[in-house]
Amino acid sequence: MAQQTIVDAAMLGLLEGLTEFIPVSSTGHILLAGHFLGFESTGKAFEVLIQLGAILAILSVYFTRLLRLLVDFPSDARTRRFVAGILIAFLPAAIVGAAAHGFIKTVLFETPMLICIMLIVGGVILLWVDRLALEPRYSDVMDYPPGLCLKIGLFQCLAMIPGTSRSGATIVGALLMGADKRSAAEFSFFLAMPTMAGAFVFDLYKNRDVLSASDLPIIAVGFVMAFIMAVIVVRYLLDYVSRHGYRLFGWWRLVVGSIGLVALLVWG
Repeated sequence: MAQQTIVDAAMLGLLEGLTEFIPVSSTGHILLAGHFLGFESTGKAFEVLIQLGAILAILSVYFTRLLRLLVDFPSDARTRRFVAGILIAFLPAAIVGAAAHGFIKTVLFETPMLICIMLIVGGVILLWVDRLALEPRYSDVMDYPPGLCLKIGLFQCLAMIPGTSRSGATIVGALLMGADKRSAAEFSFFLAMPTMAGAFVFDLYKNRDVLSASDLPIIAVGFVMAFIMAVIVVRYLLDYVSRHGYRLFGWWRLVVGSIGLVALLVWG
């Protein structure tokens, strides 16, 4: 296996961990970076499978919180309502993702121009929402009602378009419907667990016949790098958005999308 391929996998893994839980579209960044690096993975599986690193990162950071939920679930109605809310929010993306999997992987994932446009559009929306004088009604994810969870889940379906951002769609949806900035990001964390795990298992199943042992080292390197970087991001993101909001990520999207657009027009 070429050394450059391993290096590319490590870089893309770090990029995945850095961008997965912030509203800038990890998939969009990885697909664009892979396009310009000339990185090709079997069945576009690498881009999805390395998300396992990010999943394990958030599970490790939230281990104590998840254990408490597990312990309280049988006896605490508030905990059961919260878990039900996460599952309700997860269902729309699960249904749409399974139904449109082929189109997403073979068409949307193969359209770098669309990714750049969605990065720019999403950046404008994020800057607009961050500046709105919204009055939060919900500051604790444990108190999100089922109806709000379902609406956030519907927003998450927009992230099927690469460049939109799963976390960005859920955060914007939550903010517009009355969540404060910190709890919107935290709900996105919790919703990421079943969503990303489901995408991982489904994509692994779909690519079971085309993946081979030679693909494993690349995926493993990307997975480890994604885990390390995602742990760092998850530990510090909530405090950051509580103090500074989402303006930085809006500008981030505009810059990356614009640079990608120019690069595509010049070099293709």
